[in-house]
Amino acid sequence: MKNIKDRFPIFKSHPDLIYLDNAATTQRVDKVDDLLDEFNRKDNATIHRGVYELSAKATARYEQVRSKVAGFLGSDNPNTIAFTKGTTESINVVAHSFIKKRLRAADNIVVTVMEHHANFVPWQALCKEMGCELRVASLTPEGSIDTLAFERLVDKKTKMVAITHLSNVLGTINPIEQLIETAHAQGAPVLVDAAQGAALYDLDVTKLNYDFLAFSAHKLFGPFGVGILYVNPEYMGDMQPYTLGGGIIQSVSADEVTFQSYPFNLDAGTPNVSGVLGLGAAIDFLNELNRAECISHTHELANRCVVELARVKGIRILGGTQMQRSGIVSFALENIHPHDVSSYLNGDGIAVRAGLHCAQPLHYFMKEPSTIRISFSIYNSDNEIDILIDSIKSLKKFWEQ
Repeated sequence: MKNIKDRFPIFKSHPDLIYLDNAATTQRVDKVDDLLDEFNRKDNATIHRGVYELSAKATARYEQVRSKVAGFLGSDNPNTIAFTKGTTESINVVAHSFIKKRLRAADNIVVTVMEHHANFVPWQALCKEMGCELRVASLTPEGSIDTLAFERLVDKKTKMVAITHLSNVLGTINPIEQLIETAHAQGAPVLVDAAQGAALYDLDVTKLNYDFLAFSAHKLFGPFGVGILYVNPEYMGDMQPYTLGGGIIQSVSADEVTFQSYPFNLDAGTPNVSGVLGLGAAIDFLNELNRAECISHTHELANRCVVELARVKGIRILGGTQMQRSGIVSFALENIHPHDVSSYLNGDGIAVRAGLHCAQPLHYFMKEPSTIRISFSIYNSDNEIDILIDSIKSLKKFWEQ
């Protein structure tokens, strides 16, 4: 990925930074910062409410991004796309605006043990509230979903299957097409948490027949505070408002209220206009890339990192060394707490994540109290792996003194 780092302003401010926490958030590309600066200085206005020029221009640009996101996902219908605050809110919207009214006490919802809390806790809470069963699919020893066990969990009483496209801890790339087919065979809709994969992987809705798809702008080189929710046209008419207020009203009187249809019934209050426009700029950047080359780059870095880590005595790699993974590698270092590892690496200018990564069920399942996570992106390099391994070896030597 020659010269790609030059597109990210943070590395000009911190030229020695080795940023390996991309699963938490990617860095923002220059195109996004430039657009946000221009909009805030020259074009700032809210949308859908003004007939004056600034507002009309902002509205047009905002709706153009809706079309751009739809195209990015292979959809020719921009109204399949709603904007939220992030992946977490998108998932909660589906839980409360779509599925809640369909649930009965004998029903169940299926998730996996590798889910981020954002795609686990909302379903757990909803099942407790409605008296339903939460079924949790387990993993193979290699860290992949046990597809046979998954098939046994999904039945005619399954009202939702919620699965991650890509594990934010293990880096496992799930067989989404197979899992969707299994769910649909029982009549269950599927929500896919695509937060970790949306930047580089093909999420074409015409190929995989998603029912719901959620991801965030800040994990694809865009701004914070913007999420995307794709809803299959089959279910658009079933989506109810999530937050009540201005901007979603068809008509209101002292006695009753009617709302606009999806996606506009999710736009209560003043939208994050600049953030949505920043998302559009991030997608423009992604469309400039050879995404297959980007995927190959991050996979190669992760695979080399696994090989090098495995040579360090006392390191346990989650999921083992043979699994097919994306650009994410998590490990534990014997007798040294992950927070101490992270602090030491920080002293060498290396940013990694330490803790449970909002995935406690997975850590409990794998009997790991805490781990260190390394996550690569397009601007990382082989040389950074060398520096990382040297720093870990230096830590071990220091700790053993």
